[in-house]
Amino acid sequence: MKAYLSLVIVLLFSSVAAAESTALVMGDSLSAAFGIEEKQGWVSLLQTRLNQENGSYKVINASISGETTAGGLSRLPKLLQRHQPDVVVLALGANDGLRGLSVNTMRSNLSAMIETTKAHNANVLLVGMQLPPNYGPAYLRLFQNTFTSLAEEFEISLVPFLLEGLGESKELFQQDGLHPTAKAQTIILDNVWPEFMKLL
Repeated sequence: MKAYLSLVIVLLFSSVAAAESTALVMGDSLSAAFGIEEKQGWVSLLQTRLNQENGSYKVINASISGETTAGGLSRLPKLLQRHQPDVVVLALGANDGLRGLSVNTMRSNLSAMIETTKAHNANVLLVGMQLPPNYGPAYLRLFQNTFTSLAEEFEISLVPFLLEGLGESKELFQQDGLHPTAKAQTIILDNVWPEFMKLL
C-alpha cells in the first residue's frame, strides 16, 4: 500500500512539473526594475499575478539595464536553449531610440529575434515603445511604426506602448524622468497583461 501511495505521489508531482510553462522576458531597465527593488518591478508582479490565477507558469526575467536590440539578439539563442520558454516577451528598442541608432538596424534585430523565437516553437509578445518629441517627427514616426509593422508581418501579439497611462505624472517617474517608480509598475503590468494572457 505504501509503495502504491508513493507511486501516486511521484506521478502527481511529475504531472505538475510537466504542466509548468515558462515565459522569458527580454527587456531593458524598464523591465529590470531599475532604481527600485526587484520584487516591485512589473515582471515580478507578473509572476505574482500568474501564481494567483495560473500557478503553472514560471517567469524568467532576462532584462538588463542599458540593453539594446543588438545585445538582446546576441543573448537570445542561449536563453532559449537554456529555458525552453513557451512565451517570449520582447520589450527592447528604447535604448536604440534614445541613442539615436538606426531604426532599420533595430527592426532587423527585432525581426531576427522573432524568427529565432518562433524557430524554438515559442509564442512572441512584442512590446512597443515611444520616444520624447525632441527626436523629431520623422524619426519618431519611423521608430513607433516599426513595432506595429513587425507585429503585422509576423502575425504576433503586440503591446503598443509599455508605458501607456503614465503620461507625464512626476509621481510615477523617478528623478531622472525616464524610469517608472514602484507605484507605476502595476500600470505597466496592466498594459502587458491582456495580450500576455491571450498567449497562455
